[in-house]
This record gives sequence, structure tokens and C-alpha cells, in this order.
Amino acid sequence: MTTDTLTDVFEEHRPVLMGVAYRMLGRVADAEDVVQDAWLRWSGGDRGEVREPRGYLVRVTTRLAIDRLRQIRTRGESYVGPWLPEPYVTDFGATAPDTAERAELADSVSLAVLVVLESLSPLERAVFVLREAFGYPHAEIAAMLDRGEAAVRQLAGRARRHVDERRPRYAVDPAQRRDLTERFLAAAAEGDLEGLMSLLAPDVRLVSDGGGKATAALRVIDTPVKVGRFLVGVARKEGAGLSFRPMEVNGGFAVLLLAGDRPDSVVQLDVADGLVRAVHVIRNPDKLRSLRPL
Repeated sequence: MTTDTLTDVFEEHRPVLMGVAYRMLGRVADAEDVVQDAWLRWSGGDRGEVREPRGYLVRVTTRLAIDRLRQIRTRGESYVGPWLPEPYVTDFGATAPDTAERAELADSVSLAVLVVLESLSPLERAVFVLREAFGYPHAEIAAMLDRGEAAVRQLAGRARRHVDERRPRYAVDPAQRRDLTERFLAAAAEGDLEGLMSLLAPDVRLVSDGGGKATAALRVIDTPVKVGRFLVGVARKEGAGLSFRPMEVNGGFAVLLLAGDRPDSVVQLDVADGLVRAVHVIRNPDKLRSLRPL
């Protein structure tokens, strides 16, 4: 292949490679680094007899992501407060026009699922991502990971059971999520505690990720009273001067809060049956660098 052809082929598959790497790592910068390393492998001439570029590139990217995830865990870095994935701006409209396919893709990259994936081993996570998000057969995954097919089936089954036991068991309706998000933010901004609490499910949970670098709750907050009071208090102290921009994050409607031109936080709700079930607030500035207002 010529240099131009190599570039064209790689760029054709870049969205898939980024999708694999991000689901594996939950960190945009790390995923971008892994994809860049895959490009270096691809463009460096050590490709052997590559008959199926997509399969080759997915295999390289997956292995690099496994290595990166192991390095991160070996470092044993402590994290201040609850951890949420780095928000990833998504737009499945062009690649997944079918509503069912779009919902499946959105679920595989949702904040709630990525939090659960953090508790899997690197190999379990790789198998789950390749199987559940991208539909690869067990035999192909086995070849990518240099594992026996029986072992891959065991990993897939264990990972699937683990995720099913811990993931939210309610579906998120896009229109309902947007409507509730707008009403939720309006009530919080107005200091309307009763109005806010009326939107919250009895088992609501608020997870706020500041990473020790921005003000955030150091523990998960639950019950409508505690969540409502926390949000109204935050809005009174820090809400002045903030503007709101809608965006699609991790497959679902979210709101980017801006302090001037600087991203302050991303808020995304999980909703069901007309109530807010979970509130995700990402404030760690390291996780907001790639976000820009629409």
C-alpha cells in the first residue's frame, strides 16, 4: 500500500478503533493515545500479510488497550471521591440510523455501563466490549487475544453476568430524559426544593466526580431529600454566571455547564417512569478539556 492508501484505510476505521479503546479505558486521552499507537504499528510497515485491515487494526488496538489498562491499574493511583468515565461526545446518527441499533450502541458506551466495566479484569473487559458492543464471534475474539475459544466463552459469560447484575435495569427514553433534564436544572437553578424533589425517584443516587480538583461530593448521595438539598445548595453557591449547552454525551442527552467559555461540569440523568433515577455530575477539569460548547 502507498502512504496515502495506508492513511485512507486507517481513517476509515478510526471511529471503530476509538470506540473500542474508549470502552476499554473510559478515558478519552488514553483512548486517543492507544489509537495513535495503533497508527504507528499500521504505518510502520510491520503488517505482515494483512488481508482484513479492520480485523487487524481492532486486534492491535485491543491489545494496546489491554496493556494500557494494566499499566493504569499497576500504578495503583488513588482517586479522590467517586469515579466516573471521561465524557465522550457521541453522534451515532450517521452510523446507526436504526433506532434499535442506536439504542444498543448508546447503552454500550453509557456512563453507568462504563462504571461497571471498571470492575472487570482487562481481559474480561476486552471480551465483553468486542462481543457485546461490536458483535465479534467468540472464535474471532479468541484469535485476536491469542486465547482458546472455550476460554473466551467463559470470559464472555462471566463478564456478561457481572455486568447484568450491576447495570441499571431500566431503559432510558431519550425524549423523557431531555424533558426531565430541563425541568431538573430549572428547579435547581430557582432553588425550588419541592419541585426538584418531585422529579426524583425514591432510590435516586447522585454521583459527583471532581477528582480532588474541583468541588464535588466525596461520597455518593442518595434519597430525594439529600440529593435535592445538595443540588439547591450548590446552585446557590456556584450557579450564578453559569450558562447551559445541550449535547449528546455517551449516547444520551446531557448538559454542559459553562463558566464563561470554560467548561465547568457535565450533567447527565438516568430516568425511568417519569422520574430521575441517577444524577451524574462530572467536574474534574482533566475530564472536561476536550469538551467545547456547541
